[in-house]
Amino acid sequence: MSDPLDILQQSKVEFERAMLRNIKGLEYFSSPAPVMGASAKETLIARGPLRFYHYKPQVDDVYRVPVMLVMATTNRGYIFDLVPGQSFVEFLLLRGFDVFMVDWDAPRRDDRHLGIEDYVGDFLPQCVAKVAEVTGEDDISVLGYCFGGVLSILWASLYGGDNLKNLVTFTTPVNFDGMPLFQAWSDKRFFDVDRLVDTLGNCPAEMLYSSFDMLRPGGRIAGNIRLWDNMWNDEFVKSHRMFDRWSADMLPLAGEFFRQTTKQLMWDNGLMNRTMTVGDRSVDLSQITAPFLHVTAEHDHIVPAGASAPLIDMVGSNDKQAVVLKGGHVSLVAGGNAIKRLWPQIDQWLGDRST
Repeated sequence: MSDPLDILQQSKVEFERAMLRNIKGLEYFSSPAPVMGASAKETLIARGPLRFYHYKPQVDDVYRVPVMLVMATTNRGYIFDLVPGQSFVEFLLLRGFDVFMVDWDAPRRDDRHLGIEDYVGDFLPQCVAKVAEVTGEDDISVLGYCFGGVLSILWASLYGGDNLKNLVTFTTPVNFDGMPLFQAWSDKRFFDVDRLVDTLGNCPAEMLYSSFDMLRPGGRIAGNIRLWDNMWNDEFVKSHRMFDRWSADMLPLAGEFFRQTTKQLMWDNGLMNRTMTVGDRSVDLSQITAPFLHVTAEHDHIVPAGASAPLIDMVGSNDKQAVVLKGGHVSLVAGGNAIKRLWPQIDQWLGDRST
């Protein structure tokens, strides 16, 4: 038989939580969104959709080799710089890395002509050259997240040369047949990408947001239920607001870039089939010979293992390592899971190779 005092105590706890849910629920809807991406930085390049930042060092003793983060083209880079204590950028700075970031803004109507070759053969080389100009170092470590990783491996195979000291990719797809739901909505039998781009210019953010939402149709409802259940918990609410804001803050894609990625990657699976071209150059990932770390998430619903796992064998590096960590597509790189698992591994792996 249950102890009446235990029942009374539990009832008191539930009553207090119910009160806090209602009080804090009103605060939730009336308070401003959390400020993210606030680490001190300088904008080095603002050109078209490209935004290139250099973060202010936070320690005196800095590794020789600078680090360049490359964000996916569909999302904003502040996932790497949430808030103090939960910022990957801050973590790297405090451990002595000189940190730069390739971030993106919404392409304008007159950016619709930008293609893969503009991102890989123009934007990224300009950023790498700017790092060398600022630091005086020719060597660079590149860390790419999701499609930022795709851009990074394309750049590395075609333009990396002797400048690329280390390469790290997180949740980066190469086998696009291994992404069945994306394959379904982009099926060439039903999806007229030429008509979309020729009519609209750029691919709308709303369309991309809907496609990601379809991967977990009940996810947003379930998330709101969890939010209400935990409205009394300030830390949970803070975390929910940060990730919810970031996931909804999607960017449109430049029209020609979207057309080319749809045809070459989604339809032709060009990286896996080794038919991918950038401009008039064929992509051969075996040309990448720098030390390589490939990290995937055990529960990634956006880039499943079948889409990302083949990359490790396609890269030609002798010093290469594939790591599978607990977490999802986002929790791998940000939040409590990332703080405990991914970040320390990056610190150790890069630290050993950045002198």
